[in-house]
Amino acid sequence: MNDIKIGHGFLNKGVFGFVYETTNQRRNLDRNLLLNFNLIEMKKSIFPVFVLIIIFGSAFTFFKSLEWKIGDNYSVKFDGGDPAGEFSGLKGTINFDPENLVASNFDCTVDVATINTGNGMKNTHAKSDQWLDAAKYPVIRFTSKSISKTPAGFEAVGTLDFHGVQKEITVPFTFVNNVLAGQFEVNRLDYDVNKAEPEHGAAVLKVSLNVPVTK
Repeated sequence: MNDIKIGHGFLNKGVFGFVYETTNQRRNLDRNLLLNFNLIEMKKSIFPVFVLIIIFGSAFTFFKSLEWKIGDNYSVKFDGGDPAGEFSGLKGTINFDPENLVASNFDCTVDVATINTGNGMKNTHAKSDQWLDAAKYPVIRFTSKSISKTPAGFEAVGTLDFHGVQKEITVPFTFVNNVLAGQFEVNRLDYDVNKAEPEHGAAVLKVSLNVPVTK
């Protein structure tokens, strides 16, 4: 049965019989019903947005957690007996998470002009075009293409760009107490470094890395 309009009100049939409502009561009821409906629809539309914010926020936090900054007390040393020394000017990107190696990667450089053998004359000689040619090749760069777990720690496979030559190398390393430490060997003749004098100084150099990192 439909509501019956009587004067300034309505007679409607409820659970307990007919109920008389004034026009204002009916308006308030309609307004409350409309408000409740709008709130329900708003909640329906807001909830998916809220879920997406949580998902994307979590993903962004996870991505950021891979990033590390290079600490001040790092060392990049090389030793071939003669010569031996170190480089400074280490820069680059370190994204590393032992639990997410697929997303981990390195892209780092050292400044060739910072070579220090402990002897000023040797430093000048090493930077000349006869050897490292720091003016033409100002940086040595390593870019990883994959990082994997090993029984001893980890290994990064990537490209070493040295003296204008790019070759794939493998760098085994450990990660303990927020310190990346590794060793690998480089044959300077493979990178066209003073190939005219293969017996002048060591050909194979052992490179040692010790790089503390911070968030």
